[in-house]
Amino acid sequence: MSHRYYVVREDLLPEGILKTEMAKDLLRRGEAATVHEAAERVGLSRSAFYKYKDGVYPLEQAQPERIVTLALDLEHRSGVLSRVLGALADGGGNVLTISQSIPLRGVANVVVSLDMSESGAAPGDLLERLRTLDGVRSAAIVGRG
Repeated sequence: MSHRYYVVREDLLPEGILKTEMAKDLLRRGEAATVHEAAERVGLSRSAFYKYKDGVYPLEQAQPERIVTLALDLEHRSGVLSRVLGALADGGGNVLTISQSIPLRGVANVVVSLDMSESGAAPGDLLERLRTLDGVRSAAIVGRG
């Protein structure tokens, strides 16, 4: 099932949704120890809290997934892939998948999917860094998700 998301001004939201976020905030800050206590403090039923809790959050907490797929041509030499993976980790990328072809004429094609949501780095900056590594013949972004 696909979900659609909307940005809605706070004063247009139903009271139950607003109170759910207020209760979640009390829990996050440790000002309420249980859902029951948080819901009670904001005047919300627990059933309403559980109905809305996974679907409401402040816009500043929304962090889109930043999945980036890279295609690299690497020289078939010891340590090249290791340096690439190190640079990806140093750049804040979390490797999701990696696929490498059998080297032909001394060059292997590597496709890496990265989760960049924990990184403050732009994928383009990371790409430029990869291109400077010894043994990297080419590097390109081939997909974003």
